[in-house]
Amino acid sequence: MTNRTGPELRMPASLAASLTCPVCARPLGRGLTCAGGHSFDVAREGYASLLTGATPPGSGDSRDMVAARQRFQERGHYDPIGRALAEELEGRHVIVDVGGGTGHYLTQILTALPDAVGLTTDVSKFAARRAARAHPRSGAVTADSWRRLPLADHTADALINVFAPRNAPEFHRVLRPSGVLLVVTPAPDHLREPRAALGLLDVDPARTNAWPRAWGTTSRRSPPAICASRWNWPTRRS
Repeated sequence: MTNRTGPELRMPASLAASLTCPVCARPLGRGLTCAGGHSFDVAREGYASLLTGATPPGSGDSRDMVAARQRFQERGHYDPIGRALAEELEGRHVIVDVGGGTGHYLTQILTALPDAVGLTTDVSKFAARRAARAHPRSGAVTADSWRRLPLADHTADALINVFAPRNAPEFHRVLRPSGVLLVVTPAPDHLREPRAALGLLDVDPARTNAWPRAWGTTSRRSPPAICASRWNWPTRRS
């Protein structure tokens, strides 16, 4: 798919057709322009730049943070998470990874599911640059998970959320009634050694356990199948 004035949007056509304007929620055309006159750019790397307004400092990972994360992921430390997600999503066709960073887990899923397509959203442009090229059946957009997601209602028949912000009302809106939501959250002892050494905050089990209840209070619609699991895999030594 080609933007008339710039780079090519690297995204399956079915997902590109589901993009909506983050300002007025109207559908976006092939050139990322809506009927309300709002227009957006396709970045050189092929992702759709759909962030609007001021994003609080520190909301998105920096170039160095994204590079470090990808180096860690490429060593296979968290590959069991991706494999477990792929097993749960067998038979699903449109998968959106909200706050998906570089698209690492979505790439694992799409590799295992040859009939599926996927989209990664992330607030970091540095992550989106990598996610846009992560897999031939996926695309990427920059979007803030705490705001309205730039997707039409009932776009996805699966949402995944791995160590990322969770916006229950938007998940309800974007997910199809028969859809599934897979949430991966850290266990209380996740990364306990570096957290202790650096004086970082602990994982709050109360917040983790509150998520299924928060989902159930956001809509009168029956909730989808929810897999709210916590993985804490032993790290491989390089």
